[in-house]
Amino acid sequence: MSVQPLPIGSTIGIIGGGQLGRMLSVAASRLGFKSHIFDPASDAPAAQVAHRLTAAPYDAADALKAFAASVDVVTYEFENIPTDALDLLEAARPVRPGREALRISQDRLTEKDFLSALGLRTAPYADIPDAAALEAAMATIGTPAILKTRRFGYDGKGQARLSGPEDASAALAEMKGAPAVLEGFVEFSSEVSVIAARGVGGETVCFDPGENVHRDGILRTTTVPARLPAKLTQDAVLLAAKILSALDYVGVMGVELFVTRDGLVVNEIAPRVHNSGHWTQQGCAVDQFEQHIRAVAGWPLGDGRRHADVVMENLIGDDMERVPDLVRQADTALHLYGKAETRDGRKMGHVNRILRG
Repeated sequence: MSVQPLPIGSTIGIIGGGQLGRMLSVAASRLGFKSHIFDPASDAPAAQVAHRLTAAPYDAADALKAFAASVDVVTYEFENIPTDALDLLEAARPVRPGREALRISQDRLTEKDFLSALGLRTAPYADIPDAAALEAAMATIGTPAILKTRRFGYDGKGQARLSGPEDASAALAEMKGAPAVLEGFVEFSSEVSVIAARGVGGETVCFDPGENVHRDGILRTTTVPARLPAKLTQDAVLLAAKILSALDYVGVMGVELFVTRDGLVVNEIAPRVHNSGHWTQQGCAVDQFEQHIRAVAGWPLGDGRRHADVVMENLIGDDMERVPDLVRQADTALHLYGKAETRDGRKMGHVNRILRG
């Protein structure tokens, strides 16, 4: 069944009002759409640029119903949307990307099982419901390893490293009773990510893989082009497209990969626009945010070809003190998120530097 593209002037509903919602709102406005943000915070960063904000908890049924009635399609900037909220939204409006992508990405064990069933390589992993399971998994997977909560972890949160069996008790205590998964370490030369988009008709466009550097569990830089041989670049793009097709996905997805001697290993998927795709704002005619809006609105996808080499750097916490210097630098585009409070580990903005020569 064909889907009619949303006409100019339609309203895109966005669940979540952080920096990703903010940049989606800006992209929507460039295409002539309005955006309506749903977020518990009345001062959410996206509210500064969106057409409208509903500030209410994610379990506020009446507010969710009114929100859905006011928009033409619903999308989101983060994965952990409560199931009951999705029930209410889907009853009134299309939700893109679809529910299956959320179900899989919300649980690390479900995600690993899904990727493995597609024939894709992941780090060795095991379900950890209790201490006995952890002891057995360590015997099989070995250490060092990482114990992670199955749900709600991000930017290094909800994780504990095990250097050896003696760390098991402390690691389990850090999970605070939450279901967990143990992941073995993968020897890799670099981490890359592919930002891929799929439209309502199944057309797929992938941006060039970017090479990522993390520190303290938080992405610091993404450099494009990644240092990848042509064969692995092609493999990364085909792998991402395979995941989107299997999910009948609509929208933009980030796929994080480890580069190993034996090829690519999938680290995780994110069913939304992604931090490692911010370089597209200066590196492509159509960036990841516009690509996502095009997809969820039923428009044709844009040209994802890269026209410049770019380094994206996140501005975290006290990095904001560098802003006066950054705005003086040539070939540097500053993107600030409008967050009122600067905190350690908090993403406050990013810069994209175009590389010359």
